[in-house]
Amino acid sequence: MAGLDTTGSNPDVSLLYDINGLAEDSPDWLAKSVAFVGEYGLLLALVLLVLWCWWGQRKRGMLDDAASSVAAVVWAPLAAGLAVLVNVPIRGFVERRRPFKDHDGLELLVHGKTDFSFVSDHATLAMALGVGLFVANRKFGLVGIALALLEGFCRVFMGVHYPTDVVGGFALGTAVALLLSPLAMAALTPVAKAVGRTGWGGRLVWAPQPEEAVAELPQPSPSAASPASASVPDERDLAA
Repeated sequence: MAGLDTTGSNPDVSLLYDINGLAEDSPDWLAKSVAFVGEYGLLLALVLLVLWCWWGQRKRGMLDDAASSVAAVVWAPLAAGLAVLVNVPIRGFVERRRPFKDHDGLELLVHGKTDFSFVSDHATLAMALGVGLFVANRKFGLVGIALALLEGFCRVFMGVHYPTDVVGGFALGTAVALLLSPLAMAALTPVAKAVGRTGWGGRLVWAPQPEEAVAELPQPSPSAASPASASVPDERDLAA
């Protein structure tokens, strides 16, 4: 079913032409660069951002803190994958054709797109990763969300999605990452703690700095003197 309007009177279509028109006015090298970034580059950047966040979250002073933080980072790619799966029946129900199939004069930068347009998988993946990172770490999450917004712009710039395809992807990715986060954390945190206590996988979850690890070791009580030190008189005794 063609569930969304595709006529030229639709502001969605007007905005599509406005953004995609920038591709026609851009130098060829710039348009191709944006196409590569929108198809592969930004998703790769988000994956690297997730790995960077995971690397830092392992360095918490306490295992419990590190486990919960790492569990939140792990949820980001899981949320992205789940959001894309949720999008499969949505696409089949709406059956919205790609914009270049219904509108002439678009500058198509990526060819071979034969599936339906609503909702954008790229926008869904990117925003789910960004919001999932925001749950784990605010600074990394803000960077991830900014990259997701840029991904959405690129998809319209390339002529492969309507703006509402992108907005729908943003909504879907955000909903999955946020609404299912409590359940995900409840399930993933105990697993992360268990892995953190093992020898083979402990450093995947917890890798504190040396000084932090030493600080966590039990310190002897000041009143508990060793036998050797108790048997040696101090300088005041010798002086007496």
